[in-house]
Amino acid sequence: MKNKIQLTHKTTCLMILPSKSNILSILLYIMIIKSKVLLKSVFGYDTFRPLQEEIIAHILEKKDALVVMPTGGGKSICYQIPALLFEGLTIVVSPLISLMKDQVDQLRECGVPAIFLNSTLSASQYRSHVERLKKNAVKLLYMAPEALLATRTLALLLSLKVDCFAIDEAHCISEWGHDFRPEYRQLMEIRSMLPDAACAALTATATPRVREDIKKSLRIDVANEFIGSFNRPNLFLEVAPKTRPLEQTLEFLNQYRNESGIIYCATRRQTDDLSAALHRKGYSVRPYHAGLSEEERTQNQELFIRDDVQIIVATIAFGMGINKSNVRFVVHHDLPRSIDNYYQEIGRAGRDGLPAHCLLLFGYGDIRNVQYFITQKTEQEQKVANILLSALIGFAETDLCRRIPLLQYFGEICEQVSCGMCDNCRIEKKDLVDMTIPAQMFLSCVKRTDELFGAGHIIDVLRGSKSQKVLKFRHDRLSTYGIGTVYSAGQWRHLSRQFIQKGLLICEYEHGSLKLSPKAWEVLRAKETVMGRLEEAKKEKDGKSKQEKEAPATYDPPLFEALRKKRKELADQASLPPFTIFHDRTLKEMAARMPGTRNELAGIYGIGAAKLEKYSDIFLEIINQYRHSHKIAEQS
Repeated sequence: MKNKIQLTHKTTCLMILPSKSNILSILLYIMIIKSKVLLKSVFGYDTFRPLQEEIIAHILEKKDALVVMPTGGGKSICYQIPALLFEGLTIVVSPLISLMKDQVDQLRECGVPAIFLNSTLSASQYRSHVERLKKNAVKLLYMAPEALLATRTLALLLSLKVDCFAIDEAHCISEWGHDFRPEYRQLMEIRSMLPDAACAALTATATPRVREDIKKSLRIDVANEFIGSFNRPNLFLEVAPKTRPLEQTLEFLNQYRNESGIIYCATRRQTDDLSAALHRKGYSVRPYHAGLSEEERTQNQELFIRDDVQIIVATIAFGMGINKSNVRFVVHHDLPRSIDNYYQEIGRAGRDGLPAHCLLLFGYGDIRNVQYFITQKTEQEQKVANILLSALIGFAETDLCRRIPLLQYFGEICEQVSCGMCDNCRIEKKDLVDMTIPAQMFLSCVKRTDELFGAGHIIDVLRGSKSQKVLKFRHDRLSTYGIGTVYSAGQWRHLSRQFIQKGLLICEYEHGSLKLSPKAWEVLRAKETVMGRLEEAKKEKDGKSKQEKEAPATYDPPLFEALRKKRKELADQASLPPFTIFHDRTLKEMAARMPGTRNELAGIYGIGAAKLEKYSDIFLEIINQYRHSHKIAEQS
């Protein structure tokens, strides 16, 4: 009996000993707790964004992951925090030197030991970085895929303990991606050489087809896929008919006189011409395209990043390497090649979470320009490009909430009917009028010209033009000739686009001709009413955009400017972009809450321990002096 009791007691003791799986669970739990501490102490954030905590826990278990999050959604945190918790090294593949430099600068400002290995380093700097790697004094190493594939680099990395292999801009792996790079395909070789490392593939722009390519290439299981929402609610999306592009651009820029922004053009010549035109108008602007020398491109980009230049006018060669947080607007002066390109490029705006404005000037002439470039591709590439272009045109022409086709493109269902942050959702019912009569005029003219001409010619006929083309085809003898003089050419262009959006007309993009849809006949027979706008959307009377008015205005603007001036001074002294010191959002919160002590400053968004130690006295002095000079009492 005694023995039995002892045996039972012994068995009970064994039963309560933690199993190996329980130990691992406890260790993982402890690491997750530590990750929350690091989020605040290093990066200055109080809470994780959606999916971040789950992805971090997943990577900490050494599991592979495909992470798809919108630009500004916090993808980097998903591998940076595990990197600080892992014993060994985290390798980050980054496609552009400028991008990895920005990320390393920001990490160093937060006190994180991060380096990069690329061609910008001198021989002595390169050797110094290698020595730090050998001594396990580095947590994150950033490299381009080409450099990573070099024989001497592989030999070095295989001699180190690598715990995580992160592939940024992973859409570059896929031929269906908008920025396919063959060298990204070879990363699978590196992945197989690091069997003990977790592999994290991260991107902001990936359709379901692209995601499948990434998972197949890197052998990532479907269960290890984390898809965040592609919705960027702080971005105001607007598509305007491209009628007077320079004047439209100037009118738009007048709303953002002292703000940073990017304007995308299709060609180098357009980039130079628009940049010169804006410069003559007094704007702080520089061009950026592949035709400039590398030195000039680098200089212009650095001036923009450091807030020495407010506006960059660029071709699509500019963008992926920009991590600037305070870009308040992105203008597409010309049509992008696909929704992927559009989404990637507007993703440069509003990374700090504050409102930003994205304007696309949409003209059918641009479609023919894009189609010309498509014809230069191989047959398979043309097929893909035409599908992508068709999706982009559908987005531009929709009269629905713009987020519906945008999110659907990336495989996400948009549950809201109205987002309140796009031009279509801002149209109030009282602004819509019955435009059945002008619709019947236009549709009838399209039919009487045998559905062979584009909108420009139809408008000429309706307005009674005596152009050579109108007279050549004897369209001055049609019953619809001159019946539309009540509307300006600009109003008619705006109306014609609405008729296309509403499915009354079908545009043959190859030739630019318009054809009637079955729905058009219902309108012509007066069985269908057409509601819409007769004029282009007007700006607010005070020149400010609506989303600008709706942005939080509780901060003190003069104090914000004083803080921003000091940030710029410090950034210049350290040869850093201003946003690596503090985001605009951080400065605005300072200007709103006016903290008077270190403890109060520590509660501000984006201020971790390293930045608190480095900058608290400087910024607190400005705040306290401002409060004293303006006789502002301390906030309770």
